[in-house]
Amino acid sequence: MTSTQVDPTPPPAASPPRWRSWLLDGLSEQSARHPGPHGTPPAEHKGHSWWRVMCLTGVDYFSTLGYQPGIAALAAGLLSPFATLVLIALTLLGALPVYRRVAKESPQGEGSIAMLERLLPWWAGKVLVLVLLGFAATDFVITMTLSAADASAHVVENPFAPAALHGANLWITLLLLAALGAVFLKGFREAIGIAVVLVGVYLVLNVVVLATSAWQVLSHPVAIGNWWDAMTAQHSSPLAIVGVALLVFPKLALGMSGFETGVAVMPQVRGDATDDPAKPAGRIRDTRRLLTTAALIMSGFLLLSSLATTILIPQKEFAPGGAANGRALAYLAHQHLGEAFGTVYDVSTIAILWFAGASAMAGLLNLVPRYLPRYGMAPEWTRAVRPLVLIFLAIAFGITCVFDASVDEQSGAYATGVLVLMLSASFASTVAARHRGHRGAAIGFGAITLVFGYTLVTNVIERPDGLKIALLFILGILLTSFASRVHRAFELRAADVVFDDTAERLIEEALAAGPLRVIANEPDERNAADYREKEYSQREETHIPDRGPVLFLEVLVEDSSDFTAELHVHGVEAYGTRILRVHGAGVPNTIAAVLMRLRERTGQVPHIYFNWTEGHPLSHLLRFLVFGDGEVAPVTREVLRRAEPDLRRRPRVHVG
Repeated sequence: MTSTQVDPTPPPAASPPRWRSWLLDGLSEQSARHPGPHGTPPAEHKGHSWWRVMCLTGVDYFSTLGYQPGIAALAAGLLSPFATLVLIALTLLGALPVYRRVAKESPQGEGSIAMLERLLPWWAGKVLVLVLLGFAATDFVITMTLSAADASAHVVENPFAPAALHGANLWITLLLLAALGAVFLKGFREAIGIAVVLVGVYLVLNVVVLATSAWQVLSHPVAIGNWWDAMTAQHSSPLAIVGVALLVFPKLALGMSGFETGVAVMPQVRGDATDDPAKPAGRIRDTRRLLTTAALIMSGFLLLSSLATTILIPQKEFAPGGAANGRALAYLAHQHLGEAFGTVYDVSTIAILWFAGASAMAGLLNLVPRYLPRYGMAPEWTRAVRPLVLIFLAIAFGITCVFDASVDEQSGAYATGVLVLMLSASFASTVAARHRGHRGAAIGFGAITLVFGYTLVTNVIERPDGLKIALLFILGILLTSFASRVHRAFELRAADVVFDDTAERLIEEALAAGPLRVIANEPDERNAADYREKEYSQREETHIPDRGPVLFLEVLVEDSSDFTAELHVHGVEAYGTRILRVHGAGVPNTIAAVLMRLRERTGQVPHIYFNWTEGHPLSHLLRFLVFGDGEVAPVTREVLRRAEPDLRRRPRVHVG
């Protein structure tokens, strides 16, 4: 039989519509490298000083001062300073050690989710990641909506704001979110310089406000006495004060929101020139310095702001509709420093809250493409920025409308997302320490895990709406992810196919005698009798020429839950048989990818030979989706049909 030379040049593709090109701009270059404060810098990027990168964390972490003191006063009342002390203790003795460990274990900025992904194999690890992504999406999306809602409160309550804006919180919030989306749709690049300016100005203004508040308290010591008398009247004993503070502090947990962001920005940290890319000691050291400094600064501000707002602001003003609701420090700025300074403070707060939303959006744009397309649980277009921006923007609009742009109503959902990520980080740190034989560290991280578990459960019981929102995110992610996996199950699913030297030689030898003829073989016993019987039956049933050489192709499935991988084909000669062996996530997809690569390499259309598999077609389909095998022959043909619409160029499938 003579071989037929096939023109390997594909026909020219039609140009996509302009709107589609704009929407998917940069898709081919994107690999979890998106614009915004958390964007992964290119390889030639030298990084920034740790204190500058800390400001990227700060736009999320420090901006919570805009609403945290008011939420704390509303949740804990006169006990707000004591509940804040408990929160600070958990921050410095719990969250900080955990995330210092996370920084060591994931120096590329993957965070605790990647640590847990490595702990659980197969589908269990994928499902856990999807659940955690649901909570992470809750955290980041609520960061956007809550920050925008609090920014709108600062706009409305400003004395210079037009009367028409009063009561328009919802529309202002939606406008701020739309502006955020527009910036990302246009193309938002790394903005560390903006972050440094915003954080620097905001912290300086807060120092002025808190220093003025301290002067007011010290000048009028009766205010301290009034607060203390009112508090002790409600709670007569120190034990009661401590007990109630321990019970209510979980409501303040959103004050720890910056730690996950802190490890996400690790790739931006310069580190040392001598850093090993696999384990950059300088970057790890500087990131730990970043986390520690940010935690200490925030702890100081939380305590001082809690004391100032609780002592100087009447409790009724914290309630919904009150002048200090969602803007306690701004209330003090206007009261004690005048309307002009208060307006400057409002503008600074609005800017950093808006930028916190940008930070959250960038976090989402880094998180989703890092996992879902790699799992086959999202279309490839989710690696592009603009489609994701539109999706997240629509979700943020919906949540804002449901909660009517209320800061208080969204705080429970925010705290739930933050606490779940911290719980996962502490658990991952516990397991990592145990695996390395660090018994003392494992016990300490285990204790922190229990504390975060208690905090989460308490928060969920008090504010179940947060869990409901998170479950909606999780359900949406699970349903769309598995639907996408089924829809994409018949893709080639190979990033590249590489043949080793032996495989190259075997292919050349087989090609010299005519078209490539490949027998698909299940790698069971791998003995001489098995190969002889397989070759004899295939030659007889599918009419392979008697003297024509054949190649055996064997696919070994290690983790069928994986989706895309680089395929390395190894050549083996055994028992007078030429064998190509390759590891893949699915047998049919791997065979199809190897055949397509053989066609590209040789310029000839290869032939593949199968035996029919006994069993029910539906059970085989389920086996294919879950275990990667099943009825291989028809699925391989379907994968080839979708990959190559031209019949003349499509590898031939024979079944006997």
